[in-house]
Amino acid sequence: MKRIITTLYVCMAALGALAQPRFTSNTEMHSLGQIEWKHPVTVQYTITNTGDDPLVLTDVEPDCACTVAQWTQTPIAPGAKGMVNVTFDAEALGTFQKSVAIYTNAEPHIVYLRFNGEVVQEIKDYTKTHPYLIGQIRIDKNTLDFPDVHLGEHPVMHVGVVNLSDRPYEPVLMHLPPYLDMEVKPNVLQKGEKGIITLTLNPEKLTDLGLTQASVYLSRFAGDKVTDESEIPVSAILLPDFSDMTEAQMQNAPGIQLSATDIDLSKVLAKRKKAKQDIVVTNTGRSPLQISKLQVFHPAVGVSLKKTVLLPGESTRLRVTVNKKSIGTRRRHLRLLMITNDPMRPKVEINIKAK
Repeated sequence: MKRIITTLYVCMAALGALAQPRFTSNTEMHSLGQIEWKHPVTVQYTITNTGDDPLVLTDVEPDCACTVAQWTQTPIAPGAKGMVNVTFDAEALGTFQKSVAIYTNAEPHIVYLRFNGEVVQEIKDYTKTHPYLIGQIRIDKNTLDFPDVHLGEHPVMHVGVVNLSDRPYEPVLMHLPPYLDMEVKPNVLQKGEKGIITLTLNPEKLTDLGLTQASVYLSRFAGDKVTDESEIPVSAILLPDFSDMTEAQMQNAPGIQLSATDIDLSKVLAKRKKAKQDIVVTNTGRSPLQISKLQVFHPAVGVSLKKTVLLPGESTRLRVTVNKKSIGTRRRHLRLLMITNDPMRPKVEINIKAK
């Protein structure tokens, strides 16, 4: 009997060891190049949970008082992404290297991310700090993404702007959607002057859960019109709010499990015009699982889902179909987004490879 109990204990311990969060950053070191003295810059790290259990960022500690950090406060589900944003306000000129300690519930419990650069009085070459050129205006971002937003949160994004034209320039984002508020400082940029466009997202004005996409257009000069050159894509993902759930409700919540979140149809599409793959969706929780949103981002991708509500232990089939003729050059958008009532995994992304 003692041997059986010992064997069961070892097996349970092994199973527990298999299910754990894992911290993965898109980079360990950000090289900022030259930055201007008394002009704070923000460094963004994208954090992915490559493990099997939710990842929690418990604390973020920069190594100096001149750095302020913000990070994703809610648990990051397996396969999902979070953010660590670090704003650096240099106190002195010269080269620098800074580190940020990230405390998590993964192993190891502390991870150090770094950034470096040089603080100068004046930047003359903006190709690295503001790499995107629209007319005679340089900006530091060519997409505006708000990845995981809950009601009550009002995330802020800063867009750096440099005027390289010979005349005064007023930064304006045309066709601003109603869920974005804009503030510009300074309102007018002289030749060679830098400014900041601050965008604040109001999730209460988003019309639905899941992904909302739009485009804004940077005005290149007074009286400018909308063109493809000045287009900047905007995206925001609104997630359900589970902040009021009790501990008992969390323990009895639904749980989503997929047989795959990355599928590769390349080999089939090399020989055929269409390819399909079935993904099994299972409710591993203790209450009904509801799939409230299933979004497709490319006309080449089709989906069919047999059931949108699953009882505990129940499974259903999600069929993904890709039409080779419709793929074109937009392969990077071959993905699906699923919104659920699983508080630990409200957003599920399925990536499709079809090269």
